[in-house]
Amino acid sequence: MDWSILGRWFEESRLTEARLNVFPRISAARHRRGDCSTLEQLHQELARLTRDRGVREEKRYDPKDRTLKFVETEDELDFLYEGFTSRRALMSCGHAVTPTSLTNWCLKQLDEGESRFVCGQTGCNVEWSYEEVCKMALLTPEEKKLFEKARKSNSVKANTKACPGCECPVLKTDLFNLKVHCTLCTVIRRRSYDFCWQCLKEWKGPDPRSDRCDNDGCFNQSVKTLETCPEMLLRSVKCPSVRACPTCGILQQHWKDGCRNVTCPRCKDEFCFLCLSVACVHPCSVAPRQTSVPVWQKK
Repeated sequence: MDWSILGRWFEESRLTEARLNVFPRISAARHRRGDCSTLEQLHQELARLTRDRGVREEKRYDPKDRTLKFVETEDELDFLYEGFTSRRALMSCGHAVTPTSLTNWCLKQLDEGESRFVCGQTGCNVEWSYEEVCKMALLTPEEKKLFEKARKSNSVKANTKACPGCECPVLKTDLFNLKVHCTLCTVIRRRSYDFCWQCLKEWKGPDPRSDRCDNDGCFNQSVKTLETCPEMLLRSVKCPSVRACPTCGILQQHWKDGCRNVTCPRCKDEFCFLCLSVACVHPCSVAPRQTSVPVWQKK
């Protein structure tokens, strides 16, 4: 018997088995996030909606709406200086917007592949809830339908990355672990192959970890912000100016005035900016700088 032929047959069988195991997962991931033509069509719809916004009648707030906090300041999301005439109202982060400028800014984020809506002001990392965007942008039924379609598509795409070893798409399923296993590379290399979801290099170090692996240059930008943000005085007490919500993990910046208790725009939980407790009893002690970002465990 020619053992070299048998060896090649065995190797081909292993690769075939790997492809059979991996390709259905790839196809399912592609189906969930839409094929290229579907994504292209979605971007075209977003572009059309943006163009149409320029020729449609400007959306304006009802001056009698008592649920809005109106201010006499500039529109802080009118980056193209279009001069929208609607009254300005404050978002939960404290920045003034008009419904049209907010719509345009959120459309831009969706077109760039984002599924979350974050304030566009420099230094403000506050994430707005979809409900807040719908209300403050005065979204029409057509806009809501497109926004929800784009958010869903972008969200699935955000959980899929190309393996650095074989460049095949791999879906991340464990929110608490940056270490991701690639089945195809494991078969091809004849050893277990894992890579870091954050730095996209072959995994180094112990696991599970949600902050970083042991590769040089691997770091979490949110954690870096928490570690390096300047301090501030809140009610005469010194504390970091940026905190991660202890429930869902989005970053929030305090503006030095107002109450020490803040309400998260995403999960709606209230927590103390000083001690980070969701059930704070004053007086409280200042919690140290956060060194990790909490992962939201939705019920």
